[in-house]
Amino acid sequence: MAERVQVFYEGRVQGVGFRYSAKLVARGFDVCGWARNLPDGRVEMVAEGQRAELEEFLQAIRDSHLGGFIRREETAWSTGTGLRGFEIR
Repeated sequence: MAERVQVFYEGRVQGVGFRYSAKLVARGFDVCGWARNLPDGRVEMVAEGQRAELEEFLQAIRDSHLGGFIRREETAWSTGTGLRGFEIR
């Protein structure tokens, strides 16, 4: 059963290519989802896949150049809903 992780990133995460870079990182993993800017300056990302794959994906985001822009990360886990692909919203 696929799981779903919703992540809110805070920091300097808008205007730095965060969503596009997250999509590129996602290509290396068996995950689906989306990322979008929020009006309050955060980025919201939702991804679905197997738990271990999602955890590796999130760590890859932290380890990439994006990690330097992240000040805080808030995650919530739930059951997957069957997302396909990875898109920027």
